[in-house]
Amino acid sequence: MNISRTLGYALEATLQLAKLEGQGPIPCRLLAGTGGMPRRFLLQILRILVDRGVVRSTRGVIGGYTLTRAADKISLLELVEAIYGPIVGDISSPDVPTYARTSLQSICNEIATATRSKLASVSLAQLLASAPTTVVPQGIPEPILLTFVPPIAGSQVILQQ
Repeated sequence: MNISRTLGYALEATLQLAKLEGQGPIPCRLLAGTGGMPRRFLLQILRILVDRGVVRSTRGVIGGYTLTRAADKISLLELVEAIYGPIVGDISSPDVPTYARTSLQSICNEIATATRSKLASVSLAQLLASAPTTVVPQGIPEPILLTFVPPIAGSQVILQQ
């Protein structure tokens, strides 16, 4: 599965909103600046997410964006389908031989079902929990930033400087 720039920005924005959950509406300019995303493009993406019920928009001087639900209640499937549309196993190509169409359609349906199931099992909160955390040690004259990447089962913890 390829992740487009559009989906990447949607993920970045919603993960930022999840991280700042409970702090009120977050302006698009802050989301764009923090995530290194073009503001105008991000506004288009946020509009899609608002229309799909993932994000809420608040107008006004203290306006901005918030998640419509807690981060553990929003799945990766919701984001993917908000950007790309429903994941279906459709064989619409006229180039598929007629004698193989039924078998291939069945296989594609199984793949789509498995993909939807896997994406639905991952929440924004889970993605946020696996994000690197930057730690600034106290009492050291020169600031040194250490990045901690949570380990994957069976792997080693590596501190990068």
